[in-house]
Amino acid sequence: MQRRSFLRAGAAGAAGLGLGLLGAGPALATVTPLGAPATTFAVGVRQYNWMRGNRRITTSVYYPAKGTPGGNPVTNAPVADGVFPVCEYTHGLGGSPQGALAIIRPMAAAGFIVPGPHFGSAGIGDTYNGNLGRDVSEVITRTLALNTANDPLRGHINTTAGVGAYGHSMGGMTTHSLLTIAPDPRITAAIPLACVDMGNPAASVKAKVLFVHGDRDNTCPYSSARQAYQELPRPKAFLTFRGGDHGNYFGDSRTRTTIVDWMRWGLYADTVARDRLRTDASSSGTTWEAEL
Repeated sequence: MQRRSFLRAGAAGAAGLGLGLLGAGPALATVTPLGAPATTFAVGVRQYNWMRGNRRITTSVYYPAKGTPGGNPVTNAPVADGVFPVCEYTHGLGGSPQGALAIIRPMAAAGFIVPGPHFGSAGIGDTYNGNLGRDVSEVITRTLALNTANDPLRGHINTTAGVGAYGHSMGGMTTHSLLTIAPDPRITAAIPLACVDMGNPAASVKAKVLFVHGDRDNTCPYSSARQAYQELPRPKAFLTFRGGDHGNYFGDSRTRTTIVDWMRWGLYADTVARDRLRTDASSSGTTWEAEL
């Protein structure tokens, strides 16, 4: 099946639209099973200069930190008590993890270790040929290895819960590539935001997948994301922002609460979070579909 190349001249800036609008949000519910955090955390960040062959993958790793929740990530802050799953984030074309803090920070505050690689010189071709997907897999490997390294995150990383991945635009395509053309069987929960179909599902990956998309997206066609959704097996869900473009729904609290609770279900087995997904996502301007 032919896949559609979508980015045209001038579209690069659209990949980061709206990310600065998303706030830290309220504390999460306090009744949760299987060790899912009952409160939010402060957020710390550490930077790592990793390589995959001759490809540099500078990565900022955001994590739950000791301190008062809220505010900006604190460089090298002490790690919070606990053991946390990994949920990788990939930014859009022309973006950066620092420019996506509005969607990274709530995830780290909710109890996830969030590596955010910076792909400053990458292009869409690196996504279609699988290079960005393989870069992300390397980032995941390096992050998990910190659990036994001489590093402040030692002993704080859950290496058995599976791994999450999410991203927007080029990052959403990269996320979907981890389920298709560059499969990573460690991925057990994924959220492609504003993506296009990157290929047929790989049998080696068993993941809970949530798509988030605006149905008036002129950069990444809504129809392509719908095709990707139809091709994947359940469990899966699709959150449509009716009238939404390539990124204006990032300012909507339904985006934040839905993606965090999807990962809480996928990586913490938090069935309370699963059961509130429809409420998280529902509004007069959204459509929620789920096959759970």
